Amino acid sequence: MPSSLSAPADEALFGERYRAMSSRDARFDGQFITGVHSTGIYCRPSCPAMTPKPGNVRFYSTAAAAHEAGLRACKRCLPDAVPGSPEWSLRDDLAARAMRLITDGLVEREGVPGLARALGYTPRHLTRVLTQELGAGPLALARAHRAQTARALLVGSDLPTADVAFAAGFGSVRQFNDTIRTVYERTPSELRASAALRPNAATTGTVSLRLPARAPFDSAGVFAWLETRALTGVERALPGDYTRVLRLPHGPALVRLRAVPGEAALDCEAIPSDLADLAPLVARVRRLFDLDADSWAIDAALRDDPALAGSVAASPGLRVPGCVDPHELVFRALIGQQISVAAARTALTRLADHLGERVEIGGEQWTCFPDAATIAERGAEVLRGPAARIRTILRVAADLAEGRLVVDTGVGRAELRADLLAIPGIGPWTAGYVSMRATRDPDVLLTSDLVLRQGAGRLGLPTDARSLDARGSRWAPWRSYASMHLWAAASAH
Repeated sequence: MPSSLSAPADEALFGERYRAMSSRDARFDGQFITGVHSTGIYCRPSCPAMTPKPGNVRFYSTAAAAHEAGLRACKRCLPDAVPGSPEWSLRDDLAARAMRLITDGLVEREGVPGLARALGYTPRHLTRVLTQELGAGPLALARAHRAQTARALLVGSDLPTADVAFAAGFGSVRQFNDTIRTVYERTPSELRASAALRPNAATTGTVSLRLPARAPFDSAGVFAWLETRALTGVERALPGDYTRVLRLPHGPALVRLRAVPGEAALDCEAIPSDLADLAPLVARVRRLFDLDADSWAIDAALRDDPALAGSVAASPGLRVPGCVDPHELVFRALIGQQISVAAARTALTRLADHLGERVEIGGEQWTCFPDAATIAERGAEVLRGPAARIRTILRVAADLAEGRLVVDTGVGRAELRADLLAIPGIGPWTAGYVSMRATRDPDVLLTSDLVLRQGAGRLGLPTDARSLDARGSRWAPWRSYASMHLWAAASAH
């Protein structure tokens, strides 16, 4: 997608977006940004303001590109208060992988050199590619993300403004004030005064936010998935209510997530060890619940197949649960392969109970899932099952701990799959499952999964792997979501 789009550049795409903007179609909010150069503002596509003339409009792929073009955020439609772009999950090129790491706060922690190093390029080349593809370099993209995080904290919490500045990743209060005034044409105090705050227990260390999702949003499906797989001590899951402890760059944090009745959103209460971890915490929660998925487009594509139409109608906005820790997800996949969900839950709970770090947060004792180094060193004391499988788990743990194997949101999917399949004991199911949930790959169909094939049979689809794979080609690029419908069909029986 070009970084910006005007009428002469690509008339067909421009016309499509202009029609979406003219009809104020909320389905496109977050997918692109409307820059109105006659007024100097940028808006979400559903902005209720008067439709501008085509000659005054340019469409941008990121808020940072709009900022670089000298535009400020619309005060009426708040274009940053929308779900994120689904494009960064769908694409797997350098720009998309960079965006996934930027939203996780890597630039704030390690700077542009750290981002470039994680992606395997020089800072100069990375800056050139991002500027060409997205209309802004990594510093500008990170700055826009900081501004969006700060706006969410200002209107959604009663944290002191100085705390908001550092929680959003700004280096100083002055930099924070200047950026907010430039982007929103308001002071932080004016932004806060414009919103009705929900109660937030700042005095108890809890930060409360509302995280928007792209509608339709089957939150019940994600909560049910997490409840079935919850590990005692690490997580606590109930219908519509999920709490867990997780590791963040500056220490452990506790997060509680609850469904919002009648809204495509989650209420999030977080107790971080350090406010600087709020931005990566929110990014990981959004990935866990797949909040940015283009659910309307996914459902429209899948219901074209009569075999899936009933399931799509029954569960509109079905999500693919992600993860808050890619390393933890790898061990869940390795231990869970070829055994039942219940058996995997028992084995993983035992692993966490024996090797996990105990922490007290929010007046309760919690267990952090053990890191790769601990599992490599002591996993043999706890792991049960075939010796070959234990050797694979210990080898993967050592490779992760020492950096020989990289599993994170910035790694290329083809590279990750090849790295995993090169390890003895790891097959296509494990590699595909990790790609689906750790890198948010939307196009994985796990035809070797017995339960998935049982679900396919109950929907009248082929049950042998080869035939199902052939039938599934029509579901691209949304085969991960088709997998969720097939699993749901199996569990419903």
